[in-house]
Amino acid sequence: MTGVSQSAPSRPSHPGSPFVELDRATWSRLSDALEQPLNEADVVRLRALGDRLDLEEVSEIYLPLSRLLALYVEGTGALHTATSRFLGENHRRTPFVIGVAGSVAVGKSTTARVLQELLRRWPGTPTVDLVTTDGFLHPNAELIRRGIMERKGFPESYDQKALLRFITAVKSGARHVSAPRYSHLSYDIVPGERIVVDRPDVLIVEGLNVLAPAAARADGTVGLALSDFFDFSIYVDARTRDIERWYIDRFMRLRSGAFADPASFFHRYSRLSDAEAVSTALGIWRSINEPNLRENVRPTRGRAQLVLSKDADHSIHHMLLRKL
Repeated sequence: MTGVSQSAPSRPSHPGSPFVELDRATWSRLSDALEQPLNEADVVRLRALGDRLDLEEVSEIYLPLSRLLALYVEGTGALHTATSRFLGENHRRTPFVIGVAGSVAVGKSTTARVLQELLRRWPGTPTVDLVTTDGFLHPNAELIRRGIMERKGFPESYDQKALLRFITAVKSGARHVSAPRYSHLSYDIVPGERIVVDRPDVLIVEGLNVLAPAAARADGTVGLALSDFFDFSIYVDARTRDIERWYIDRFMRLRSGAFADPASFFHRYSRLSDAEAVSTALGIWRSINEPNLRENVRPTRGRAQLVLSKDADHSIHHMLLRKL
């Protein structure tokens, strides 16, 4: 992938804001000199159920974003070289870590997968791995033991210590760092299966709460947060009413898809009528996912370096980029 576009005009979101706001037309001009590396088959493979992704969205939104991230990686590499020269040491560069946060059903997994695919095409980042924080959820048996199965996805449902150990090892440059594998079919951790990360050029970490600040300890001190290890962070945003609709639409599609598999944890939902399915999906959204979004996920939006805001049709219509 080659080409660098001319700088596009931008404007601050409001006086005193730490962000620069760019609308879709302005942002898309940043990709004018970039070649489209994906085809329609790639888009179908990368698109999550119910999400909107086409070649136009890749070209106008994700191509310029991949170029921006490639520039950040290059800049971090130059800083590493300068620091090594200053210290008189020659340590291996550690992976550049990107965090991708956002609500259930907002499309953050599509964003993460597309960025992984595009960043692999840039010469400076041939190895790009993707890990979701789902693998660090406590197993269902443990959630039931703790009485928080109905709060799955809330911060307390994750093994935060294991997640921090994982990202610390990755950022220290360790070899063969592993993470648990999660199955959306069984809705649980897969016993004995691991995902291995071996010093990639870039690691993308995707999850609901990846931008959450560190929790206070019992003695009042504050430890490290996962986001302390990020070199760049993205929050995928949309109006709550739109996300609710997307969640219900996705539930309805899953009813005749993954839910129809007898091995699915949610197989019982495949037998619901349309009205029952809508009512069930709305109940799950309003009792679990919406409160988690309101209380834990959306409050982290301002911690991101880039906010991608979606319109009702799932297309990204404007961006907020943190000033340097």
